[in-house]
Amino acid sequence: MIQDLKDKKLREELVLVARRINSIGLNQGTSGNLSVRISDGILITPSSLPFEEMEPNDLVALDLLGNPLWKGQLQPSSEWRLHTDILRKRVDIGAIIHCHSVHASAVSCQERAIPSFHYMTAVAGGNDIRCATYATFGTKEFSGFALEALEGRLACLLAHHGQMALGENLKIAFQIAMEVETLSNMYLKASLLGDPPLLTSEQMIEVHNQFKSMNYGKKAIMDKGI
Repeated sequence: MIQDLKDKKLREELVLVARRINSIGLNQGTSGNLSVRISDGILITPSSLPFEEMEPNDLVALDLLGNPLWKGQLQPSSEWRLHTDILRKRVDIGAIIHCHSVHASAVSCQERAIPSFHYMTAVAGGNDIRCATYATFGTKEFSGFALEALEGRLACLLAHHGQMALGENLKIAFQIAMEVETLSNMYLKASLLGDPPLLTSEQMIEVHNQFKSMNYGKKAIMDKGI
């Protein structure tokens, strides 16, 4: 019963966040997909169902190899492999948001990483936000390139596609997705004046140390919520 109640709460939260990313323009239409870890696998958004019409029972339960946990479910997102591969290999991650936010997608279309032009690039866990090599969506190759770009990180861009944000939970993943989109917007505008100067590795180490001392990411999410 306790696990049933927990899964019900996760379903409701996932639907709430999915609707929120569309309502604020972080995602559009039926593009993008979200997932959250459950005891025996993942819950993921279904294929081709607008988030505004999606209900908690529409979410699809899969094991970590992508097999349905029970019959009669909707078809999972075409990106199910990406989500299951990440959650299988990243035990530190509990939730994933993949969206086609406009500015992050624009930077990804240039196949560029977001460098340390601003100290908040540290929010993804490194000095820059990498861009994964392009591959066709839904393929094993696509998933593999994303995993490489996410090594030791909580976010990446996907070339000619969009962005990925990971977190211990949905609130953290949501906040990171927001930061990636904001940084992408700033980077595009700063680049209009030429290549922006970058913070040095030493300066970024100081930023990471400040984040750790302030418990920055989790405190920001507690303050802002979703």
